Amino acid sequence: MNKKKIAILGSTGSIGTQTLQVIAEHPDLFEARVLTAGRNAELLVRQARQFRPDAVVIADESQYGTVTEALADTDVKVYAGQAALCQVVDLPSVDVVVSSLVGFAGLEPTLQAIKAHKTIALANKETLVVAGELVMRLSHECRSPILPVDSEHSAIFQCLAGEELNAIDKILLTASGGPFRKMQAAELAAVTPAQALAHPTWDMGAKVTIDSATLMNKGFEMIEARWLFGVSPDRIQVVVHPQSIIHSAVQFEDGSVKAQLGVPDMRLPIQYALSYPVRHPLSGPRMDLFEIATLHFERPDAERFPCLALAYEAARRGGNAPCIMNAANEVANLAFRQGRIGYTDIHRIILRAMDGIPYDGAPSLDVYRQTDAEARRLALSLVDGANT
Repeated sequence: MNKKKIAILGSTGSIGTQTLQVIAEHPDLFEARVLTAGRNAELLVRQARQFRPDAVVIADESQYGTVTEALADTDVKVYAGQAALCQVVDLPSVDVVVSSLVGFAGLEPTLQAIKAHKTIALANKETLVVAGELVMRLSHECRSPILPVDSEHSAIFQCLAGEELNAIDKILLTASGGPFRKMQAAELAAVTPAQALAHPTWDMGAKVTIDSATLMNKGFEMIEARWLFGVSPDRIQVVVHPQSIIHSAVQFEDGSVKAQLGVPDMRLPIQYALSYPVRHPLSGPRMDLFEIATLHFERPDAERFPCLALAYEAARRGGNAPCIMNAANEVANLAFRQGRIGYTDIHRIILRAMDGIPYDGAPSLDVYRQTDAEARRLALSLVDGANT
C-alpha cells in the first residue's frame, strides 16, 4: 500500500504534535510532507529535522531567517507568511491535509486544500463554525472528503459507519464539563485564567482549553456536527459526561443508540481520520470497563455556561451570526487569558457583538472576512471598555 502523504497545518500545536506521533508510529503508512507553524520556530525546526518534509511554513515572517538558517544543511524548503499556508496545501506531493490551525486563520487554507481536491482531516473547528455552508458545498463540488478529527465528531462518524440508509433521530454530543462543572454561578466571576486552563481530562492548547471551560467549545462542536452530519441544531443534544469515555453517540429513528467508547487519547481519532476506512494498531492504554465501573451523565447548566446557549442562538440565526460569535469569542478568550477581562465578561462581549454587527443571511467569503474584522474591532472596544 502506498504511503499517505500528509500536510499538517499547525504542526507545533496539540493536534499537530500528536499527528506526528501517529506518523512516527506508522512510517510504513504515512509520511509528513508539509509542516507549518505560527510562531514556534524552534519546535518547527526540530520537527523538520526529524521528519524531513518537502517544505515548512512559518507564518510569522520575522522568523523566516531563523528557520532558513537552522535548516540550511537539509533539502527542506522554507516559506513564510499567511499566504504560503494556502500555497503549500496545493503541492502535488500532498494527499491529506490535517487542518489543525486554531481560529479563523484556518478557514482559507482549508478552502484552498478543498479546491485542490485533497482529503481534509479537520481539527480546526472554526472552519465549519464560521462558514459551514460554504465549506460543505465546496467539498461536495470538488469531491474533497472531510474526515473529522475532533474526538466527538470522529465518534459520531464511526457510529454512522454502515448506517447510510438509516436516518438520524438525535446526536448525543458529550462534554467533559470542564474545570467548573460543579462551581456555582456566583463563584465564576472570580475564576482565574490558571484555573480555567487546568482541564481535568484533555491536553489541549490554551485557546481551546478556555473554550472548553466556558462550553463555547461544545457550542462550536454542535455547529460542526450540524454541517458534517446534516442534522439541525435542535436534534443535537449536549450531554455532560465527565469521564470522557463515551466520546459521543447517535440515536436512530427506531430508538436504538450507538456510542463510541475509548480512553481519552486524541491519537485515536487522528489515526482513524488518516487511515479511514482501515483501522491500524496503535500503542497506548486500553479501556477497562471493570476499572471504570460507572459512567455519569448530566444536563449542561445554561445559567452557568451561557456561551453554549449563544452558540445555539447563532446556529439558529445562521448566515454570518456564527462568524460574529467566533470572532468575538477569539478576542474575549485571549483578553481573559491576558487578564484584561474576567471570566464572565467573555459571554457578555460575545452577546453584545452578536447584537451589534449587521446580519447577512447569505454571506460570501468576502462577507465572512468583513464580518470577522468588524466583530473583532467591536469586541476589542468592548474589552477596552471593560477595563475603564
